[in-house]
Amino acid sequence: MNGKLLLLLAVCTAVSASCSPSQDPSSQNPDDHHETEEAMESSDRIDIPATVRNNLGITFTPVERRKVDSTIRVPGYFELQPRARHEYRMTLPGHVEFLVDQYQQVEPGDVLYRFASPEWPALQHEIIEGEQIVLSAQAHIQVDKARVSEANESLEILLRRQSALADADFKQADLESNILEIKASLPRIQAELALSKTVLMNAVRSHEHALHRASVAAGIPEIDLSRAVEINGKTVFAYQLIDWIEVRAFESGVVESLVVTNGAFVEAFELVVSTVNPKKIRFRATALQADMARLINSQEARIVPPTIPGIALSDSVPATVTLGLEADPQYRTFSLLAEPLGSKSWFVPGVSAFVEIVVESTGGISLAIPRAAIVQDGIVHVFFRRDPNDPNKAIRVEADMGVSDGRWVAINSGISLDDEIVLHGVYELKLVSQQSGTAQKGGHFHSDGVFHEDK
Repeated sequence: MNGKLLLLLAVCTAVSASCSPSQDPSSQNPDDHHETEEAMESSDRIDIPATVRNNLGITFTPVERRKVDSTIRVPGYFELQPRARHEYRMTLPGHVEFLVDQYQQVEPGDVLYRFASPEWPALQHEIIEGEQIVLSAQAHIQVDKARVSEANESLEILLRRQSALADADFKQADLESNILEIKASLPRIQAELALSKTVLMNAVRSHEHALHRASVAAGIPEIDLSRAVEINGKTVFAYQLIDWIEVRAFESGVVESLVVTNGAFVEAFELVVSTVNPKKIRFRATALQADMARLINSQEARIVPPTIPGIALSDSVPATVTLGLEADPQYRTFSLLAEPLGSKSWFVPGVSAFVEIVVESTGGISLAIPRAAIVQDGIVHVFFRRDPNDPNKAIRVEADMGVSDGRWVAINSGISLDDEIVLHGVYELKLVSQQSGTAQKGGHFHSDGVFHEDK
């Protein structure tokens, strides 16, 4: 701003030094004389060529159709949704090695860190032990099944012999004794077979439990852990090849923090990495209690940016608004939560902005311009409209203002929907368009940035 004021002082000095009536007309540049004649054609216009717009930082904003009298603007700020943050903790104690850095973008499946745990070999041993018990139980079942089959075959042979001897009217006491002995042993053998099946079921459950524990600790599906792998001509299971356990991202996001030091030994269940999804964001606003009745049934809302250089006022996003659960009896305010239906680059947690809510009103739609585009000049308010016939000129217009919502002002006359209004640089244009408290008749800028008043 100090630089712009110095530029304006230079403008005034140049006007008195280079455009004085006592100056020799023969020494004037013919191009300057031509520019003066063009400026005299319209006394309310100011030349603003590209060099001047760049030097003074002049920007434009379009005229908008808005419901100014029925819009309530509520200040607030962006915050992350509760489920936007994801924490990654140790499943086993071990030494940590990071494979990402802070603020790095990650996608699902990306490795965040890995760790070597002294408890991992014990889990591997449990799986191996469970496999051995399963194999042993299966072998016992095969033995018991063979014993049952053998007993049934022996009994069948003895029964055939007994039948043959009975036909010959010959009885043998020892044969009947053997038959009775085999029949008596069958329930015991079948019970042993049932017991072996139970042992197998328990062994399978123990093996599955050990595999599940390893799966949870390693973050690898059980089917992948038990997958057979060929290595050096030998078939082994995948879990036997794991020395370092890799921890992968579950969802897209940005690494928020690395909680521990790289290489540190971290206990089980301690936090290691946290990530956030910047797209899961919402807007929290604080409204006045007096507006509660008008805001409860409102349907139309937009999140609009604050006044930040480089961000247009029209760079807004539709939103759905709901009442929050918090209220302040001391300040008589309550919270509003707005869920944006889109995203912008300036949607950052902690950034302040506004939510504009359209409430029921008898007023209609008006042509409106930003309040910041209007300045007071003496007893009148003025703004500068870009000349639709010459984009290098600005037209000074006295503001015929209507209602205002604090940021936008309805203009009753002097503009159309196709017009562009000077937003930044309006104060500089006001200063060069006035002299001793009254508006000049007109003027223009030279190519070197010096303003020339029309006579």
